[in-house]
Amino acid sequence: MSSHLEIAPEKLARLIGTPKCPALIDVRVGEDFDEDPRLVPGSIRRDYRKVQEWATELGGTSAVVVCHRGKKLSYGVAAWLRNYGIAADVLEGGVAAWTEGGYPTVPISAIPERDASGRTVWVTRARPKIDRIACPWLIRRFVDPLAVFLYVAPSEVEAVAERFAATPFDMDAPIRWSHRGELCTFDIMVEEFGLSIEPLLRLATIVRGADTSRLDLAPQASGLLAASLGLSRMYADDLEQLEAGMALYDAFYRWCRDATDETHNWPSPKKDS
Repeated sequence: MSSHLEIAPEKLARLIGTPKCPALIDVRVGEDFDEDPRLVPGSIRRDYRKVQEWATELGGTSAVVVCHRGKKLSYGVAAWLRNYGIAADVLEGGVAAWTEGGYPTVPISAIPERDASGRTVWVTRARPKIDRIACPWLIRRFVDPLAVFLYVAPSEVEAVAERFAATPFDMDAPIRWSHRGELCTFDIMVEEFGLSIEPLLRLATIVRGADTSRLDLAPQASGLLAASLGLSRMYADDLEQLEAGMALYDAFYRWCRDATDETHNWPSPKKDS
């Protein structure tokens, strides 16, 4: 049973991918991380010895600290964070318990190099519709909550990627993060980030149907297409559209995870007296 300073893996798994997820901090020492170079989704590596330097950089008011087995490193860092007014818990059992529980992990090899501020930087074509909103949502919710997205003219994506050390995605070019065959970029990211869990696979089918004009793949694809096109006309600023789109995909994800069996009807069927 978790102590009042710990959070169980199953409880954390319910928070990951939602706007209410706390900051996730991986403080494993080098040899432990090298033994299993994968991250709890959405977590960021930090040096436990420098906690007093980076504690003030945390954007949220709550955090979960992750180490190898949820012992002294996690407890010490969490205690320091609480001194900075951050409600900090320890992942019960650490990464070992997380992986033993069968929860997804993100291979560090799939995550682009971070900039000087610790953020991954991505670049794609301006005026996004579906994939170019869905992929940033996936990255921010499951890979890097600090990720920065640059929307530029299609002809400038390659040059911007080179000059600003940004990772291009969803381009009609032979790059890692783009369509492959019948799969869209969102499909590729779900697979390569190690996130092939049932709710995200269900969402990927919906995204693929909306993004590739295959509305027969899922009944919800038509709704996603309509909502996405509506957002693109509501917002002239791509980043404002992205922020609005985050809530849209939050809702679709929660439906995929929690509400696929629920129906709604009005008026409610009358019960026999």
